[in-house]
Formats: sequence, C-alpha cells, structure tokens
Amino acid sequence: MKMVLDLLGWLGSFFVVLSYALTLVKHKDFSTLCRYLNLCGGIFVAFNCLYYSAMPSFVTNVIWTFIAIFSIYGNRKMWRKNKRRNFKRKPRFR
Repeated sequence: MKMVLDLLGWLGSFFVVLSYALTLVKHKDFSTLCRYLNLCGGIFVAFNCLYYSAMPSFVTNVIWTFIAIFSIYGNRKMWRKNKRRNFKRKPRFR
C-alpha cells in the first residue's frame, strides 16, 4: 500500500508540474487538459499527504482539487451557454 501511495504522490506531483509547463506554451491552448491534470494531481497528492499525515499539504491539495473542479464546472457551463447561443442564431442569407 505504501508503494502505491508513493507512486500516486509522485504521479500527482508530475501532473501538477506538467500542467504548469503546458500553461507556458504560447502557440497552442492546453487549458482544458491543464484543468484535468490539476484535478488528478491534486487528488493524488492529497491521498499521499493524508497517508503520511501531512495535514497542511493535504488541506492545500484538497483546496487545489476544489479549484480545479470549479474551473472545470465553470468552463463546461460557459461552453454549453455559447453552444446554445450559436445554435439559436439564425443564418444570414444574402
């Protein structure tokens, strides 16, 4: 069990760092992928911190996870709103 939680912690840390690195790429938008990497990374590191009783880091990663969840929710809500708006728009004929 210890080995699995250690691997989850390392994988979670890698996801968070990868997410940050992808935000620095200027020629392509990775924002959706970054949100999901932050979500998974926060969850994985939080489990690792909970196992090792590192409460300050655990709380920080739980907050990080909730921020990622709200970001994904807000992005999906905005996407649906824009999709409906574009669908209702009448085509223009000239």
